[in-house]
Amino acid sequence: MTTPHATIVFAGGGTGGHLYPALAIADRVGELSSGRLDVDIVLVGTKRGIEYRLRESLGYPLRLINIRGIVRSLTLKNLLLPFVVVGALVKSWLLLSDLVPDVVIGTGGFVSWPVLRVAAFRGIPTMLQEQNSFPGITTRLLASRAKKIYLGFERGGEYIMTSGEKVVTGNPVRHSITDGVRADAIRHFGLDPEKKTILVIGGSQGARSINEAVLRSLDNKNVPDQYQLLWQTGKRDYKDVAERAGSKAERCSLFPFEKQMELVYAATDIAIARAGALTLAELAACGIPSILIPYPHAAGDHQRKNAEDFVARDAAIMIDEDALANTDLISRAVSILESDEHPRMKAAVATMTAGKEPAVDVIAKDIIELIIERKAGSIGN
Repeated sequence: MTTPHATIVFAGGGTGGHLYPALAIADRVGELSSGRLDVDIVLVGTKRGIEYRLRESLGYPLRLINIRGIVRSLTLKNLLLPFVVVGALVKSWLLLSDLVPDVVIGTGGFVSWPVLRVAAFRGIPTMLQEQNSFPGITTRLLASRAKKIYLGFERGGEYIMTSGEKVVTGNPVRHSITDGVRADAIRHFGLDPEKKTILVIGGSQGARSINEAVLRSLDNKNVPDQYQLLWQTGKRDYKDVAERAGSKAERCSLFPFEKQMELVYAATDIAIARAGALTLAELAACGIPSILIPYPHAAGDHQRKNAEDFVARDAAIMIDEDALANTDLISRAVSILESDEHPRMKAAVATMTAGKEPAVDVIAKDIIELIIERKAGSIGN
């Protein structure tokens, strides 16, 4: 019997927080559909997003659409936006006519809107994966026509009006994120296996205010001998941070960006991080307690809402951005590691995923079953 063919389109990007969930789901669909479906997966993004910069390593063909949001200042670009939107809708129509997908999944970012809007109009099933506790505007605009919406946080469903099904799954991360081996990680980053490791990570772009706070800790010599830093500075700040840290960073491993995040987490005892949804999902999957500094300018203040969820579960503590100037982040991390606060937080993080089917599996299985049901229905007709 011939294995039925299916085409799946993922529309999402701009930031790693929108791209990596799409990649995680796409990879898992490919794994779980083996023998049941012959699957072609296509990603849709923009030239402005991280997906374009990583296009050679995505593992899937990337199709591009020109779309952007409103610029938050008086500019001619905003007057041209209606023409950009119309152009994106036309390009989406042509794209879907060419690919003829069985389902279109949106994972956020401006590019999701025209692709899923056209898909819904044409009767192609659409699904949404919303990472944050306060849904982005794209999700809220598309929700009414989506067959299913997968929520990273339960409270996110409060802001979504839809006749479709809302499913709280948590956020999808690759299974391999938990596969890192500490000994391998220690060797990879040149760390000391006898020391505890504090991870500093500001998301795929880095976080300048967090970098500045950690530099102040180094200036004050507040990293005790039995601790070391694993520090993702972001590409933008790497050169400046490395130069300013200088010899004070003798127990630090600095890097601009790391693709093998499973090694990063395998070496980590506690994390100092932004509260992006993907970062939190990975920390939860790896059972790592955290100090969270929400990005204060995130849309709808969603990073604060994300962090509040972890704090409510005793899996993290939260420090406001405007308090960083008077907070020694490294000393606070050390105080947690040297008290019973750390095992308590570690146990709390573990309960967040214990006994639960991984979000990536739930979503991938639903996509496969939807396609198989539709294929069977078309054959029956």
